[in-house]
Amino acid sequence: MTMRLISGIMIAGLAVALPMASADARPAEQGPERAFTGADLFNLQGATDPQISPDGSKIAYVRMGADIMTDKEKPEIWLIDVKSGEQAPIATGPGAYFSPRWSPDGGRLAYVATDGEGSPQLFVRWMANGEATRITGLPDSPHSLAWSPDGKTIAYVMRVPGESMKLGKPPAKPEGAKWAEPLQIIDRVTYRIDDAGYLKPGFDHIFLVSADGGAPRQLSFGKYDDGGPLSFSPDGGTIYFSANRSPDWQRELMNSEVYALDVATGNVRALTSRNGPDASPAVSPDGRRIAYIGFDDVNRSYENNELYVMNRDGSGAHSLTAGLDRSIDDAQWVGNDTIMVSYDDHGVKRVARVDLNGNVKPVVSGLTAGSGVDRPYTGGSFSVSKRGTIAYTRGTTQRPANVYVSGGGDGRQLTALNATWMAAKAMAPVKKLPVTAPDGRAIDAWLVTPPTRKSGERVPLILEIHGGPNAAYGPSFSTDDQLYAAAGYAVLYVNPRGSTSYGEEFANLIDRAYPGTDYDDLMAAVDAAIADGTADPDNLFVTGGSGGGVLTAWIVGKTDRFKAAATQKPVINWTSEALTMDMTTFTSRYWFDKKPWEAPMKYWQRSPLSLVGNVKTPTLVVVGSNDYRTPVSEAEQYYAALQIRGVPTALVKVPGASHHGIAGRPSQSAEKVAAILAWFDKYRDTTPGDAPPIANSGTD
Repeated sequence: MTMRLISGIMIAGLAVALPMASADARPAEQGPERAFTGADLFNLQGATDPQISPDGSKIAYVRMGADIMTDKEKPEIWLIDVKSGEQAPIATGPGAYFSPRWSPDGGRLAYVATDGEGSPQLFVRWMANGEATRITGLPDSPHSLAWSPDGKTIAYVMRVPGESMKLGKPPAKPEGAKWAEPLQIIDRVTYRIDDAGYLKPGFDHIFLVSADGGAPRQLSFGKYDDGGPLSFSPDGGTIYFSANRSPDWQRELMNSEVYALDVATGNVRALTSRNGPDASPAVSPDGRRIAYIGFDDVNRSYENNELYVMNRDGSGAHSLTAGLDRSIDDAQWVGNDTIMVSYDDHGVKRVARVDLNGNVKPVVSGLTAGSGVDRPYTGGSFSVSKRGTIAYTRGTTQRPANVYVSGGGDGRQLTALNATWMAAKAMAPVKKLPVTAPDGRAIDAWLVTPPTRKSGERVPLILEIHGGPNAAYGPSFSTDDQLYAAAGYAVLYVNPRGSTSYGEEFANLIDRAYPGTDYDDLMAAVDAAIADGTADPDNLFVTGGSGGGVLTAWIVGKTDRFKAAATQKPVINWTSEALTMDMTTFTSRYWFDKKPWEAPMKYWQRSPLSLVGNVKTPTLVVVGSNDYRTPVSEAEQYYAALQIRGVPTALVKVPGASHHGIAGRPSQSAEKVAAILAWFDKYRDTTPGDAPPIANSGTD
């Protein structure tokens, strides 16, 4: 078997023709391409991180696009006049521009930028004259920016380099000699992180720099990571932050506290002390109260993040959203008695007002993400002005997010980032599909159908499963689903039990039992798509990533009803995953009752590898070569097992891709879908009544 490098993706045993021809390559008489194609991923733009000015008159937001020459996402900062809707770029050019943050008086805008070569730096733009200047020369990227109340300084978090453990002393190297690299000695429990890779020695700490530029001052120290977001007291004398500074912090993933840092002296004082994460502190405008987000950790698979409020000295802490049964994502004060929060509800992100009595009143709904839209996960962000005007990102199933603004009622759309070019595209429609699980529970599902499908026509179906497994899909734009549909497949995506946005009880139905009865929910959804008259029961396919990759491998070990499968970045063996993933203390604490060596059969019984002897379904295995969350060895184990058994298989490795970044580069995102479609087309039944597959088929 040969290994080929095809347009950047390593594929064992499969040739893939990538349908990404440019418009210029088509004969002139054919006209414009109506179908959504892989090349269109370079045309997409989406709005993220909308930051409304304190007076509510302007919104700075990050406009995400793609640079076709570098094959990378390219964030830029644009400014919108709320009244007129006019917008203009204010931080663009080579490199990347992100994290816009308004000064307290709205006269300046801080942001982070890089030229693509050096480290990202902190910039400040004076809005009156449009002048911008770099105010730092840092060795690493600053993040979690926060202006002091007087606008004179900016706090941020940055990694401070350290030294690794030393063991022994190497011999003296002669001058001019070319020796091997020195030993790499690792002594941290978590020594690599997905996206970041192997961690260099050092820790994240808090810094303060003049808003006019100059040398920064380090405020926090120690052998632990201090994190944002940061929040100043009204007098500027205290910065509130969160961190895990417990003696055994390396093994306690979920035990951060809220701390108060005295800016003058550097003294740090803990304001919370429970077992569980306390994070995202936000100080009320009068400085009397601190809102924060967290939960009591009892080692369950899932807990709702609740909104808490305490006095500024840490006393009187209590939850405001214990009765909501939804997980809070973000919290921002409006005045001294109201907090604006966001949360997911039945696959839809909402923003609501919460008063100090715990009353919750939804304000806007339908927030969606403007980047990372390969799959239809819930997402989106918001900010709020001093008077309560909300800027937020919202899209549809057929468009990525735009910027909206709301004063408390229906939102007003301010941007139309893809309106012109997408008006010529035939995008796939998406509808809600009612599903009832075998135990009678209602399950949310959505059905994407090919734009060319005729009424009443049955078409091949792809069951596409979300990761997590404690996560949620919703009515959001998805490039994967649109590309599958353009190739003639219907796509079914589902929020089975274990999904978030339906409350703690629903999410914890798979606690210590995953994969399990979520399989039944998925099969019920497939049955519903067949009963709906959309899905061809003889042309069923299945795929999913991460937790969805786990379920894909589990499904083909339980049933032969699918013609082919593609398991993406899966966990195959829970024992090996628990000991090789980046957060090595997580799996054995939150998904199992005992360590792998204490109860090996418990891990094996829930491992898809235990069912590989049943698999007959041709199964593609896909993984990023730099995946540290579900390491490459997991995918390779499954590929090897399928090869040993003689089950048709191929291994797709995405070079340089992490777990979360497997679709981070537009060309690779398009190629990955093309590879999966080519695999499915190999096993798709085509009868005379069927339309031929649009995607190019793979060959042996």
